[in-house]
Amino acid sequence: MVKDLTVGKPSKVICSYTVPMFLSVIFQQLYNIADSVIAGRFAGEDALAAVGASYPITMIFHAVAIGSNVGCSVVIARIFGAKNYLHMRTAISTTVISSVVLSSVMTVCGLILCKPVMRILSTPENIFEESALYLNIYIGGFIFLFLYNIATAIFVSVGDSKTPLFFLICSSVGNIALDYAFVRFLRLGVAGVAWATFIAQGLACTASLISVSKRIKEIKVHEEYAKFSFETLREICAVAIPSILQQSFVSVGNLFIQKLVNGFGSSVVAGFSAAIKLNTFCITSITTLGNGVSGFTAQNVGAKKLSRIDSGFAASLFMSLIITLPFSVAYFFGCEPLLSLFMESDNINAVETGKEFLKTVSPFYCPIAFKILADGVLRGTGKMKTFMVTTFTDLILRVIFAYILSPVYGAKGIWYSWPVGWLICTAMAVVFYAVNYCSRKRMTT
Repeated sequence: MVKDLTVGKPSKVICSYTVPMFLSVIFQQLYNIADSVIAGRFAGEDALAAVGASYPITMIFHAVAIGSNVGCSVVIARIFGAKNYLHMRTAISTTVISSVVLSSVMTVCGLILCKPVMRILSTPENIFEESALYLNIYIGGFIFLFLYNIATAIFVSVGDSKTPLFFLICSSVGNIALDYAFVRFLRLGVAGVAWATFIAQGLACTASLISVSKRIKEIKVHEEYAKFSFETLREICAVAIPSILQQSFVSVGNLFIQKLVNGFGSSVVAGFSAAIKLNTFCITSITTLGNGVSGFTAQNVGAKKLSRIDSGFAASLFMSLIITLPFSVAYFFGCEPLLSLFMESDNINAVETGKEFLKTVSPFYCPIAFKILADGVLRGTGKMKTFMVTTFTDLILRVIFAYILSPVYGAKGIWYSWPVGWLICTAMAVVFYAVNYCSRKRMTT
C-alpha cells in the first residue's frame, strides 16, 4: 500500500503512519533483548557480558544502516511527494546499488578490525574470545541488516509502514525461536545467539527486497529511467551522510563509554549490558517516531504544504508522552524485576549496576523525546547541520563528563553523564526548532 502523507488531518495521518513503525521497533527490541536474556539465563553471566561488550561495536554498523535508511527515506519521500515517479525509480535503484557496495566494504573492514578494536576497548580477558566470535558472525551478516533497512526505508518513503512491520514480526519471532533452540538445546552459547540473528535477518532481507521490487513495479512510469545516477546519489548522500555521522558519532561515543565500563570488570559489564538494552528499547521507540516525522515532513515539503508540518510535530509530541511515561515509571520503580529477566538475582553486583543506570536516566526520557522529534522535522526540511550540532554536543558532553565523574563516583559517574548531555541538547533543540518554524512561516507568507 502506497500512502500519500500530504492529504488528510495531520494528527490522524501521522498516527496511522507511525503506529506500525512503533510496533516494528517493539518486535525488533524484543528480539534484541531476547538475545541477552537467553544468553544470560542459559549460558551464564559471562555470556551476557560478552554480548554486552560487543554491543557498542555492533551499533556502529547499525548506525550506518540506520543513517542510510534515513537518507534514502527522506529523499525518496520528497520525490514521491512531488509526484516525480521517474526520478523516484532512479533514486531507489541508485540506493540499492550503492548500499550493496557500501555494506560489502564495511563487512570486510569489520572482520579485519574486530579484535584490534576490542583490545583498544580493554575487553576483559574472560569474555574476549566469546565477544570476538559473536562479532565475527554478526558482521558476516551485516549486508542482510543493511539491505533490510534500505527496503524498509523505501516502503516508509511511499507511506507504507505496515509491510515492514509484517516482515519484522516474522523475523523477530524466528530470531527468538532460533535463539532458544541454539542456546538452550544445542548449547551453542554466544555463537548460537549470533547465528540466530544472522539467519533471521537473512530471511527478512530476502523477503523484503522481493516485496519492495514488486511494489515499485506497480508505480508506472512511461519512460526509461536511469538505473544509477551520481546526481541522485549526491542528493541521498546530502541527507544520509549527516545522518550516518550523527548515528556513528553516538556509537563511537558509546565505545569510549564502554571502555570505561569494561574497566570495572565483567559483572559491571553484564549489568550495564542488561540495562542499556532496556534503555535502548525506549530511545529507539522515540527515534522511530522521529523517523516517521521525517518522512511526513519530507513528503509535505515536496508537495509544498509546509503548514501541515507543525500539526504533525504536535501530534508526534503527544504520542511521545504516551510512549515515554510508561517507560520512565517502569524503569524507575520496577527495574529490579526487569533486570532479573537477564540474570539470576544472586548476581548482586550486576543487578545493582543495572538498577543504578536505569534510575539515573529514566526520569529524563520526556525531554530527550522533544529533541529527537525536533531532529525529525529538521531532517525532513533538509536542515542537517542544526540537528547534527545537538547530537554532537550530547555525545561530547556525555563522554567528557563520564571521564571526569567516574574517577570520583565510580561507575555511577558514567551514568550521570547521560542526563547532563540530554538536557543541554534538548534546550538547543528548542531554539533550533523555533528558528526553523519562523523560517517556514516566512516562506508561506
